[in-house]
Amino acid sequence: MTGEAAVNVDERSAVRESIYGKHVRSADVALTGVIYGCTAISLLLLVGILGYTFVRGIPHVTWSFLSTASSATKGTVGILGNIINTLYIVVITLLIATPLGVGSAIYLNEYAKPGKVVRVIEFTTETLSGIPSIIFGLFGMVFFGNTLGLGYSILTGALTLTLMILPLITRTTQEALKTVPDSYRHGALGIGATKWYMIRTILLPSAMPGIITGVILAIGRIVGESAALLFTAGSGYYLPKNLLTKMFESGGTLTIQLYLFMQKAKYNEAFGVAVVLLVIVLGINGLAKYLSHRFNVEEIRPKEKKLWKTR
Repeated sequence: MTGEAAVNVDERSAVRESIYGKHVRSADVALTGVIYGCTAISLLLLVGILGYTFVRGIPHVTWSFLSTASSATKGTVGILGNIINTLYIVVITLLIATPLGVGSAIYLNEYAKPGKVVRVIEFTTETLSGIPSIIFGLFGMVFFGNTLGLGYSILTGALTLTLMILPLITRTTQEALKTVPDSYRHGALGIGATKWYMIRTILLPSAMPGIITGVILAIGRIVGESAALLFTAGSGYYLPKNLLTKMFESGGTLTIQLYLFMQKAKYNEAFGVAVVLLVIVLGINGLAKYLSHRFNVEEIRPKEKKLWKTR
């Protein structure tokens, strides 16, 4: 114990006698102040925006507002139809984009040989990520709506959003696969496993946190998109009469309805929709964090730690 205390005392005295301990640089102090100031401003802006939106919107989020659709004849104002339209677009878009994005990432990372073709594909996906959403909406309206004859419909909006989130899912899955150590691949192939078996049982479970995070971030972009859907999905807010044929009808999401409320100067209802959107986004972010830890095979859960300690 005496030796350890002596070592600690020597280390502390060495730090005090060093150049850093003797001289406090004014530039470091100023930079630290700037960093703390930027952090404080960011937090104040975040708290201010969230607080103002919740204060203005929560009083107008009632059960009738959430459980009814807007109707001029009945005199009701609600967003149930828009919530259903949003769920339709999210589900259809993910059913198409997730297999395509994950499959493309597996091919680029595990099967394709590094070279010019792979670099061109990666450059293309990165370019698609930077294209403004309104251009996707224009393309979706012309190609899916007019050329394919789908018109203003939920399916047209979902196909358009598929093109938008496909680069996001592909790149996040590809980066997640790159984080898996090569020793996993070499070990599995060394004991006689086929490549697809190795990908299915080792690589995908190891990369699952990154894949799930990418998919949930894509959901956030779908929920928050409005420009592309104005051109493709329309602004219908009626409740579906048939669940299967609903995808071929016009349907406005929550963001579209928020835009329409603001356009009609219905600010109370607009803030109510904003509160619902914020709750959905916060829930998506929380779910992403939980699932990334839940499916991380490299993390040891507390229960397993206790079990190992008892052994």
